[in-house]
Amino acid sequence: MPTVSPPDRPSPRVDADAGVQIGSVRLAAPVMLASGTAGYGTELAEYFDLSTLGAIVTKSLSPEAWAGNPAPRVHPTTQGMMNAVGLQGPGVEHWLSHVLPDLVATGATVVASIWGRSPDEYRRAAEMLADAPAEVVAVEVNLSCPNLEGRGAIFAHDAALSAEVIAATGACGRPRWAKLSANTDRIIDVAEAVATAGAEAVTCINTLLGLAYDPTTLEPTLGAGGGGLSGRAIHPVAVRAVHDVHAALPDLPIIGVGGIASGWDAAEFFLAGARAVQVGTATFADPRAGINIQRALRAWAHDRRIASPGLLGALS
Repeated sequence: MPTVSPPDRPSPRVDADAGVQIGSVRLAAPVMLASGTAGYGTELAEYFDLSTLGAIVTKSLSPEAWAGNPAPRVHPTTQGMMNAVGLQGPGVEHWLSHVLPDLVATGATVVASIWGRSPDEYRRAAEMLADAPAEVVAVEVNLSCPNLEGRGAIFAHDAALSAEVIAATGACGRPRWAKLSANTDRIIDVAEAVATAGAEAVTCINTLLGLAYDPTTLEPTLGAGGGGLSGRAIHPVAVRAVHDVHAALPDLPIIGVGGIASGWDAAEFFLAGARAVQVGTATFADPRAGINIQRALRAWAHDRRIASPGLLGALS
C-alpha cells in the first residue's frame, strides 16, 4: 500500500490578512462555491451575502446553449450523490448578457467555468469571455467532467490534449485554472502539462466516475447510465490528489475541492497543499454551506493562531 509522508512544516505565523493568493489572483476569502453546485448567478443570494465568499464559480458554460443529458439526472448515494446533468447551459453569450450583470450587482467575485467538446469549442468560449467585466477574475477550464460519456474522452485523462485546450483558451484575457480529474493515474503529468501550457493554477478534483442500479427496474438510476460521484465519500481521494500534485509541483497553486462539509474538511486541503477550496455538494443539502464552512474554517485557524488558512498551503 502506498504511503504518504507529511511535509515538514514550520509553525504557522499569525497574519492579519485572511485572503488567499492563487497565482496572480487575490481572493478576499479562502472558500469558493464549486462549479455546477451554485447555479450561474444569484441563485443563492437570498441565503447569504455572496460577496463574503472568495468567489462564485459558475456552472460550466459552452459556446452555445447545450441541452444536457436525459432525466433522471441526480441520484442520492451514501455520503454523497451522483449526477449526470450533462453540462446543460445557456451558452456564454446569454450568460454574459442576461445572468452575469445581476451576479456582479451582488458584489460577488466571479470565476467563469467553461467547457467544450473540442479544443476549438474551448477556444470559442474563452474568446467570448475576453470582454467580461473585471469582476470575472479568472476562468476555470473544466477538463474533467465525466458526464459526457460516449461523446469523447475526458480531456483531463490526456496530458497532451489538456495542454492543447489550455493553450487554446488564452484569449479569455485573464488567469486560467485547469480543473483536473482523479479518475486517472496521470493527474501529476496532466497538472504539469497544463501549467506549462499557461494555467496559473489547478483545481483538484472533479467528480469520480460512478454507476448505480435501481432495485425495482434493474436499470441504471441515471438517464445517461453512469455519472459523477460527489460528496463526502470522495473527500479522502480529493485530499490525496491535492497532496500528490503539491508534492510533485510545489510551486503550482492548487484549489482543493471534493466532499467538504465542515471546517476541518476544508483545513485538510490546506494541510495537503491547497491555496483555497471550493464547496460543492454540501450546498444541495444546505444553501448556506459555503459561508458556514468558511466561518468554521476561520474559527479553526483562529484557535490555532493562524489568521489566514491560506498560510497552511504556503507553509506545506
